[in-house]
Amino acid sequence: MNCVAHQSSGLWRHPDDRSWNYKDIGYWTELARIAERGLFDSIFIADVLGTYDVYGGDDVAAIRNGAQVPVNDPVQLAAVMAAVTEHVGFGITAGTAFEHPVPFARRLSTLDHLTRGRVGWNVVTGYLPSAARNLGQADQLEHDQRYDHADEYLEVVYKLLEGSWEDDAVVRDRERGVFAEPDKVHHIGHRGTHFTVPGIHLSEPSPQRTPLVFQAGASPRGIAFAARHAEAVFIAAPTNAVAKRSVDAIRAALVDAGRSPDAAKIYLLLTVIVDETDELARRKHEDYLSYVSPEGALTFLSGWMGVDLSRYELDEPLGNVQSNAIQSTVAAFQEENDEGRVWTIRDMVERNGIAGLGATVVGSAATVADEMQRIVAETGVDGFNLAYAITPGTFEDVVEHVVPELQRRGVYPTEYAPGTLRDRLFGAGDRLPEDHRGARYRVGGPLSTIDDSIRNTPAVAVAG
Repeated sequence: MNCVAHQSSGLWRHPDDRSWNYKDIGYWTELARIAERGLFDSIFIADVLGTYDVYGGDDVAAIRNGAQVPVNDPVQLAAVMAAVTEHVGFGITAGTAFEHPVPFARRLSTLDHLTRGRVGWNVVTGYLPSAARNLGQADQLEHDQRYDHADEYLEVVYKLLEGSWEDDAVVRDRERGVFAEPDKVHHIGHRGTHFTVPGIHLSEPSPQRTPLVFQAGASPRGIAFAARHAEAVFIAAPTNAVAKRSVDAIRAALVDAGRSPDAAKIYLLLTVIVDETDELARRKHEDYLSYVSPEGALTFLSGWMGVDLSRYELDEPLGNVQSNAIQSTVAAFQEENDEGRVWTIRDMVERNGIAGLGATVVGSAATVADEMQRIVAETGVDGFNLAYAITPGTFEDVVEHVVPELQRRGVYPTEYAPGTLRDRLFGAGDRLPEDHRGARYRVGGPLSTIDDSIRNTPAVAVAG
């Protein structure tokens, strides 16, 4: 995340952490080179547009702990990191609640052009009430209503990216003085519940047209949304059993949506603490834990869950609460933990002080590789969304120790496949597959609502 404390609150104080350099281009270019050296698929950059002000009823603890505030925009980072790499992709987070799809679609096309097809969009509907208030709303929409709104947002984006410009619209004909053929650039004519977009997309088609679609919803409504749109799904789970249920639910929902059960890659949130031996890794983990801020961890957990944990005693169970934030997070912590006990607030702080909402694996390269393979076997995930304790140190350790061990076992690539981010992940070309909902909005597709009659509609000027 383009901030100091993404999930591991307090670790910015560690002498080896460089997250406080997040404002410098060199910090991000170094991180990109590390990821490319490790043959990572992509660098995923999260984002929020508000502060974590659920804990204690204000944002004082968030500001004090640097808990995702201050936070800078994620979008520009993809272009910066693409300039020093050739293969690694970039997943940037942007919400559907607070920006109109027309300028955002242009931003996506711009990044896809600049990265030569290495960008993905992590679609989020938002969960922080403070973000809604900052942008003039009393509160967020209700959980399921946010997804209803996002469905139409995606529809507009698909129409712009897939259905406005034909592939051969740009001709650059010097003899005729024609840069693009007007009859091959179409007005999308969208008129919906939330948006009215009559015109054309402002950018010519990029390598992927629609960047790879990431999504992280794990509630029933979120899974249904992912099944319609996502090509890569992030999940977070406190136990393998919870993770497996999420994976099974996502695969089944993909089939229900008319897609293959493998149409989306599923990545499990994981933090890896690794060193040359198990003992050195344990010492490193203990060192990191000594820097954790319990208040910062509770601030994060309160925001993710939509529950003010300052009202609970540390040894009190979470109980039966209702959430308008990340509902799957609340549900996961209302189950028994790995020790067969109900989660208490103290358990959650100790478990998630470094790992956020995910798990932590500690050990030598062999120990970590064993555990990663066990997780894949037990849950059915395709891979991992690696969080960090310190940055870039955690990622450097993975590249130095874990990647070579996985390569020796034949379960990790030894070189990049060529092509766009989508083609590298699926090996089926640069564009959305035919069974993806967005593909149906292509020029002439069954869901296209292209209306070129708008081209000749008189403009109406309104003076105030």
